[in-house]
Amino acid sequence: MDGKDLTRRQFIAAASAGSLAGVASRAIPAYGNITKKAGKLAILGGEPVRKNKSWPRWPYWDEKVVDSVVKTTKSRIWCRIQSKSGTVPTFEKQWASLAGAKFCVATGSGTQALHTSVEALGIGPGDEVITSPYTDPGTISSILTARALPVLADLDRESYQLDPDDVERRVTENTRAIMPVHMMGQPCDMGRIMEIAEKHNLKVIEDAAQAHFAEYKGKKLGTIGDLGCFSFQSSKTIACGEGGGIIGDDEELMDKCYTVHNHGTSRRGRTEVAGPKYRMNEFEAAVLLGQLSGARERFERRNENAARLTAGIKDLPGIRPQKLYEGTECGSFYIYAMTYRKEYFNDVDRSKFLKAMAAEGVSLSPYITQGLHREPWIEHILSRPVYKKMFSKKRLTKYRQESKCPNCDKVCQELAMIWASGPLLGTRQDMDDVVNALVKVYENRDKLSAV
Repeated sequence: MDGKDLTRRQFIAAASAGSLAGVASRAIPAYGNITKKAGKLAILGGEPVRKNKSWPRWPYWDEKVVDSVVKTTKSRIWCRIQSKSGTVPTFEKQWASLAGAKFCVATGSGTQALHTSVEALGIGPGDEVITSPYTDPGTISSILTARALPVLADLDRESYQLDPDDVERRVTENTRAIMPVHMMGQPCDMGRIMEIAEKHNLKVIEDAAQAHFAEYKGKKLGTIGDLGCFSFQSSKTIACGEGGGIIGDDEELMDKCYTVHNHGTSRRGRTEVAGPKYRMNEFEAAVLLGQLSGARERFERRNENAARLTAGIKDLPGIRPQKLYEGTECGSFYIYAMTYRKEYFNDVDRSKFLKAMAAEGVSLSPYITQGLHREPWIEHILSRPVYKKMFSKKRLTKYRQESKCPNCDKVCQELAMIWASGPLLGTRQDMDDVVNALVKVYENRDKLSAV
């Protein structure tokens, strides 16, 4: 299937049904028609599906990126406060436009973008923010740095996203915001999350760190809540090493974001609030500007290749692509994620499945090995005098007792993924190699115990 064959309408129709399975079904045979003779597993001495082949490397760069950095170096404008037309202000305008928002404030990381947003919304000591246990620690760091309490809600097992019902169960009189995390670059169930926020008068900060250009019901992710935050760290689909950005349409609120991130100093030059120094530097913005012209094309290619993968494995027992919510129009596909259900593979542990796939030339990863609800930071903050002062003993005891997230545990045990920023820019044959490797391992499932 050529890229031009994947129309936006096709994607929307497939995604609205909860999967991408139908997008490329005529072009790609589903499981059962790919191969009837899978051959011996490579890890047991057979010929690998994928031999002496490489994946597209990441992070991306070309001469435009190099030229942009060189130009910035020669300009001697290396800090955003030196010029209103430097690379950072220019990137802010361009990213706001591409992301579907009126305004952008660029920061030094996605974590900084989130913390800036928390502070700008006036969330602080004694407040609670509901978010996901299945995310980078930067998500909760942004809440903890404001001395608020991150309340972890459980996941929907098939989408790997926050379960809105569990989010609502965890709302208390101290809850001030919800911070949904668009995992793998796919939308959370934002319709339900926004309903909950409106019902309980809560703010919504979208952690769209992985979700560049993704869309839900006609809106780009990051524009649905009060503020949207992105990461441009090296692994992200638009990358500059580190870097982040906040987008929004409320000019007053975005002005507060600027003030907070600029060590509390407003655009008017007055030091008005307490704030960290989170400014993006001109070199990071130069790297980003150098790649923006091709970013949308790479986004479309990831969606096309993701559709090809999903169509190829849609009927493969024991392998389930990430569920997409109705209303998902396109995803970032920072990661292409699948659930491995070992009961379909003779109860063979995922680790052996991953070893067998790697031997076939397709390396998959479990991604996050355990949710944040199982990390020691919880006991750390519960022992801190500052949290004992801000919250009652009863609340902190209940917080510890309610920290269990069983669906998150299942996701951590079952997930297998392809780091998509680079590999999902591969060819159609690359995608078919992945499908064929999965089929081969499945058809040899009775041999996996010997791996």
